[in-house]
Amino acid sequence: MFTSNFLPFLLTAILIELTPGPNMAWIALTGASVGKRAALAATAGIALGLAIVGAAAAFGLAELAKASPHLFALLRYAGAAYLLWLAWKAWEGKSDVSPEHAHNGNVRWFRHGLLLNLLNPKAALFFVAILPSYIDSAEPIMPQTLLLSATYVAVATLVHLLLALLAGRAHEWFERGQNAVLVRKACALLIAAVAIWFLISTAR
Repeated sequence: MFTSNFLPFLLTAILIELTPGPNMAWIALTGASVGKRAALAATAGIALGLAIVGAAAAFGLAELAKASPHLFALLRYAGAAYLLWLAWKAWEGKSDVSPEHAHNGNVRWFRHGLLLNLLNPKAALFFVAILPSYIDSAEPIMPQTLLLSATYVAVATLVHLLLALLAGRAHEWFERGQNAVLVRKACALLIAAVAIWFLISTAR
C-alpha cells in the first residue's frame, strides 16, 4: 500500500506551501491593494491552474516542460512577462488591476491566477520531479498520482485561502484617501519584483 507515503508527502506539501513564493506574494498584494473578493477569486484561479498541471503530469504531459529546455524557457518568460504586464497596468491605474476598478467583477482575477499557474514551469516540476518520489511502484500508479496531486492542490489552496483572507483585512486601511494611490504604486513595483523572483525561482 502507498498509505505509508501519504503522511510524508502531506508534510512535504505543507512545508513547500509555507515557503514564500510568487503565488503567495501575488495573492497578498492582490488582497491588500484590491480586496478580499479579488484575492479569493485569484486563489480559485490558482487552484484550477494547479489542478490542470497536476492532471497533465498524471498523464505524462508535464514531462514535456521538463524534457524540453526551449518549452521550459518559453513558460518562464511568458509567466514573467504576464506579471510585468500586470505591474504596468497597476502602475498606470487604468485597468482592473488597480483598486478603483476592483468592483467591475472578479472573473478577471480568477483568470489572472489561472494563467499565472498554467505559465508556471515550477508547478510542473513539482508534479514531475518531487511527487513521483512518493509513489509506491508496487501499487497502481495512476490512482496514487491523482490522490497526491489532489492533496497538494488542497494544501496549496488552503494556505492561499488563509493568506487571501488575512491580506483582505488590510484592504480597508489601504484604500483610505491617498493611501489607495500610494499602495497601487507600491504594489506595481512589488508585482514587478515578483516577476523577477519568478524568473530566479524557476531557473534551472
